[in-house]
Amino acid sequence: MISSLSSSLPRRAACVLFVFGALAACQKNDASVGQVAGKLDDAAQAAGQKLDQAASYVGRQVDATRAAAQQNLESASAPSIRIDPAALASTAQANLHSAASVANAQLDKAASITGQGLEAAGRKLQAWSAQNSASTSSADSSDARKQMDK
Repeated sequence: MISSLSSSLPRRAACVLFVFGALAACQKNDASVGQVAGKLDDAAQAAGQKLDQAASYVGRQVDATRAAAQQNLESASAPSIRIDPAALASTAQANLHSAASVANAQLDKAASITGQGLEAAGRKLQAWSAQNSASTSSADSSDARKQMDK
């Protein structure tokens, strides 16, 4: 639509310039109608070419802008989510490995604490057993003396 308007516009401008030129030529006594008409025709052609170039430039810019807008619209409406199964598997494996490491560290800590508690309990049991043995043997020897004294 723009190109049809821009091509008819230079023709109209050329016709107007030609009519004014012809009228001006008729009023001048020393210029011939042929010379004025030729100069006006050259000027109209140059003006028409310049207007055609300008209209062509504007048309190209409009087309480029329209194409860019269409491309932006198409890229905006298309989802760009891509799922890579290998990347998901790798991430899941890394997460499982990390969780296993943390669980292993916690189990090691719990085993260490349990071992320390069992050691302490064993020492207390040995101490109690030794104390109990000592008091039992002293009680036995004391009973034996009493028996002998009788």
